[in-house]
Amino acid sequence: MKKVLILFLFIATYSFAQETNIADDKKAIITLLTAQKDAWNNYDIETFMEGYWKSEELKFYGAGGVIKGWQSTLERYKKSYPTKEHFGKLRFVFNDISKINDGAYSVMGEYHLTRKVGNTNGIFMLILKQINGEWKVIADTSAKVN
Repeated sequence: MKKVLILFLFIATYSFAQETNIADDKKAIITLLTAQKDAWNNYDIETFMEGYWKSEELKFYGAGGVIKGWQSTLERYKKSYPTKEHFGKLRFVFNDISKINDGAYSVMGEYHLTRKVGNTNGIFMLILKQINGEWKVIADTSAKVN
């Protein structure tokens, strides 16, 4: 009986620790994405890009196809959003944040851009990975819905 109780306590403690880690991971991911939103709203593309993995392995998939690499993704953003008016005011809605495995999550959500040059809305799916203790977007799929 004592062994069963010890096993039960171990399982309960392990489960609680797992749930706590997941909650902490989700909080850190939301913090990162909120910092990206704030940078975007301050017309600061360089700070916005700090949330992405600075690697040639980064992938961005949008209407123009797959773009590979951090620098190419930065150039795509600069071309698609050439002025402050094109940046506008960004708002995110996070619809799902799910653990893929230890150190990796998917985030599904919506983006809403309010702009003088015309509002735009869309959906996204991000894959984030913990790299050197920091969460980074390693893949971004975004699509306009209006």
